[in-house]
Formats: sequence, structure tokens, C-alpha cells
Amino acid sequence: MTLLGTFRGNPRNDLGYLNTVGRPDPDVVFHRANLPRVGLDDVAALTSGVMTSVPIYLADGDTISNLTFISAGTAAGTPTNAFVALYSGAGALLAQSADQLTAAWAADTAKTIALASSVKISRSGIYYAAISVTASTVPTLVGTVGAKPVLTGEGNLAQTSGSSLTGTAPATIATPAFKRTVPLVLAT
Repeated sequence: MTLLGTFRGNPRNDLGYLNTVGRPDPDVVFHRANLPRVGLDDVAALTSGVMTSVPIYLADGDTISNLTFISAGTAAGTPTNAFVALYSGAGALLAQSADQLTAAWAADTAKTIALASSVKISRSGIYYAAISVTASTVPTLVGTVGAKPVLTGEGNLAQTSGSSLTGTAPATIATPAFKRTVPLVLAT
């Protein structure tokens, strides 16, 4: 047995596919992502007035000012409210955006939304990036499909919480429910 357990390969080679998640070059724009940029598709990740949140790993020293979600084949139809928010690993609200109100969101469009205040990460770990859109037709998002947790302690790759939400994020992620569709989010 070695430091790597029974694994005998080169970890850099074995984990190379994950490079699509991180920055290709440290001198390029900083960002963190919850999914690699491969194998993504058009997913129905949103329900009007319900918050969808996904875990995202953030490192000590990161400063997060914006969250970006990408619409897929369906645009938002008659939006009335929308927000993004960043939550701690325990589900406590750290920052949210202003209410986006009736701002249009076309199909196949990245939407970068600023948080009301930047969040300086003081402890590396899992945080939650959240989005809620209230509209007659919510946009589909670029993302993937994830399996329900089966092991003790395993978390959801996406979850929903709240109902009848408008432009204000809840103070906590209360009673999260498993969601099969997992949207891609970029934190910058």
C-alpha cells in the first residue's frame, strides 16, 4: 500500500479530464465551476419561483463577485423576478444579487449576475451557488443529469428549496430536495 492507497497510476494523468473545470492558464480570468465543460446538454433545472442550488468548491482566498448560469434552448418567457445567491456549506446566505425583475434572458446566453457584495472565502470547501427565476416560462440551462446520493454523507449534486420565491433569497437553504438536473455555474 502506498500514500495513494491501491492506485498505481499517475494522479495527474488520471485526473487530467478535470482540467476542463479549472482555469486553463493561471494568468487568464479567475473562475471556479461546479462541472467540467464536457458532456453538458439542455436541462430543465428550474421551476418558477423555486430556488435551485448546486455545490461548488471554493478555495481559501477566493473572492466571489458574480455567478454565471447559461441558458440553453429555451429562453425566459415573461420573467418577473430572478436572483442568484451564494450560500455557505451549512446553507446560510452569504450574498445575493439584486432582483433582476423583468430582465430578458435569451436562449443560449450566458448570464453573469453580480452579487450585491463580494464574498471573500476564508475556508476552502463546498459552498452552494443558487438561482431562482420566476417567469411564465423558465429558461432551460446548460448542465447535466446527476444520480441521487446513495452513500451516507453523500450530498446532492443539485437541490431545490423554497416556493413562491420572488426577488429575495431565503436566509437559509431550508429542507432541500434532490434534483436530478444539475446546472453549470461559474463563480468569478
